[in-house]
Amino acid sequence: MPAPPVPLIGVLALQGDVAEHLRALAAVGARPTVVRRPDELESVDGLVIPGGESTTMWKLAVVFDLMEPLRKRVSTGLPVFGSCAGMIMLADRLLDGADGQETVGGIDMTVRRNAFGRQVDSFESDIALAGLGSPAERLFRAVFIRAPWVEQTGEQVEILGTEPATGRIVAVRQGPLLATSFHPELTGDTRVHRLFVDVVRERA
Repeated sequence: MPAPPVPLIGVLALQGDVAEHLRALAAVGARPTVVRRPDELESVDGLVIPGGESTTMWKLAVVFDLMEPLRKRVSTGLPVFGSCAGMIMLADRLLDGADGQETVGGIDMTVRRNAFGRQVDSFESDIALAGLGSPAERLFRAVFIRAPWVEQTGEQVEILGTEPATGRIVAVRQGPLLATSFHPELTGDTRVHRLFVDVVRERA
């Protein structure tokens, strides 16, 4: 049996946890690369939008002429994984955003920015994540830092996980688009990245 293809997966390198995602992608067998320009975006098989500060990320995406190319590639089926700020960027609708804040969109969901509180309210929680294997294998220790949550999802959105103390939706998938409120790139647990690489391989 031939070896599975090694996908080229970009990390949007405008702001945020870029290095952490690059390391996690390499650890699960992808070829990671940074994406800062439209031509770099065109070359990748998948994209990660990292955790960071969503308003800064949006403003820099506009400066670097990346908003419309991002929207185009998402609309034509590019697999994308967004963590924390990346979840905000993938939301079709945003609550408590900055004045004029735009998103790339793609997932039929309403996301509330900074819903779990400020930096001092950061916490960890054990999340049961669908897609990580058997029920016994699904527990994931999730890190929440100024995290959003999902207020509402459309019919095509699969809810992958909720935060047990609040019952809030914190992980979703719609087709080749995956998003988490938390930061798997900060944990050393690469199972979410492995799941995303499998999505990229399926699309390829």
